[in-house]
Amino acid sequence: MNIDGSFQKIIRYLILFSLLATAVTYIADFELFFAPSVIATFSFLALYFMSHPSLRSFAFTIWVLAFVSVSMSHPQAFMAWFENTPLEIDLGILIVPLIQIIMFGMGTTLSVGDFARIFKTPWPIFIGFLLQFSVMPVVGLSLAGIFGFGPEVAAGMVLVGSCPGGVASNLMTYLAGGDVALSVTMTSCSTLASPVMTPFLMKMLAGKMVPVNFFAMMFSIINMIIVPILAGLCANRILYSTHRIFKRGSTLVILSIACLLIAVAIIAFAPSTVFAAGGGSLPKDGIIVGLLLVAAIALSKLVIQIALRRTGNWMDKALPIVSMAGICFIIAIITARSAEELKTIAKFLIAAVIIHNAIGYILGYWGARIVRLRESTCRTVAIEVGLQNGGMASGLAMDVLKSSSAALAPAIFGPWMNVSGSILATWWRRKPAKE
Repeated sequence: MNIDGSFQKIIRYLILFSLLATAVTYIADFELFFAPSVIATFSFLALYFMSHPSLRSFAFTIWVLAFVSVSMSHPQAFMAWFENTPLEIDLGILIVPLIQIIMFGMGTTLSVGDFARIFKTPWPIFIGFLLQFSVMPVVGLSLAGIFGFGPEVAAGMVLVGSCPGGVASNLMTYLAGGDVALSVTMTSCSTLASPVMTPFLMKMLAGKMVPVNFFAMMFSIINMIIVPILAGLCANRILYSTHRIFKRGSTLVILSIACLLIAVAIIAFAPSTVFAAGGGSLPKDGIIVGLLLVAAIALSKLVIQIALRRTGNWMDKALPIVSMAGICFIIAIITARSAEELKTIAKFLIAAVIIHNAIGYILGYWGARIVRLRESTCRTVAIEVGLQNGGMASGLAMDVLKSSSAALAPAIFGPWMNVSGSILATWWRRKPAKE
């Protein structure tokens, strides 16, 4: 038997054993051992899914369930580290840097041409943009009212609906046989518009539920989303440019040192805020994180491609792992802060999120069909509308709204949309688009 087969066989036995342990501890009411057995079950299941080609796309959701299980049973583990010591760290401060890293990764997959494509195909992009920022926020508000959620949870439903397309939409579009180039451009355009559109929609639809400062949210989006994406665009140039200058070790060394020195200078001498207006301010941490990540990319290319002479698209292999780990950690931090509330509303909130996501797919697809767009374009629009940037919504809920309750809906929406998107994309892939 090959190594992969042996590994899968071992993992299957471990899954069966942990499932049996979970059942026994639940029936016998052994609370001390029940949570560890649940965590072990999800962890082994996630490893098995990762090793199975047809199940790999669902592994992320299982990992999320494993992290949520840990944060529900041991919330303090994701609240603070080194408590009651001079080194105490509130893990809530990690949410924004983690999202910045994820958005930087998104930026490395983009190029200037992706943004320029709007001039070549403006009509489909306009339709997708219109549906993105109308269907999802209004449906989120309506569902929050139907389910009777409290103000902060309801604001979270509106917030996730008011965010741009999710970073997974491009992959789902490819699997569904849609227009990948259009998907990339739509995600890019909705993301660039989010500093204005997201706070505007939140102010209009959720302003009576929770205090919403337009400028504070706008600057937070620029710092957390736009600046890292711009840094990622620079990294894309370093990674994939065919120009000889980016293939020289000396160039990469100079870039790395320059970025590091500028970052250190900003940390040491620049004021804490770059710009302030209307009660909001643009902090400098996005610029610092972007510079440090660009330096890390240049150094990585120097070591991997020039020193070790290894070829292959190593960045595309590393990014999904980094993004998955970052999102799992963010969700665990949010869950730990709202564990008690989540126990009360979990099933209703999950149902609301599933309906929200499904309506996005349906209205996105048929909205595009009504204006007679091509079938592949309709699929692309449906996925762009249905998949939201849950990480961004979670970060805004914690950073601007200062509410872990408002972050619950985005925390659930993110993992679920990967499951539903994979199922929808697989179904469409079996039905080639007939234009």
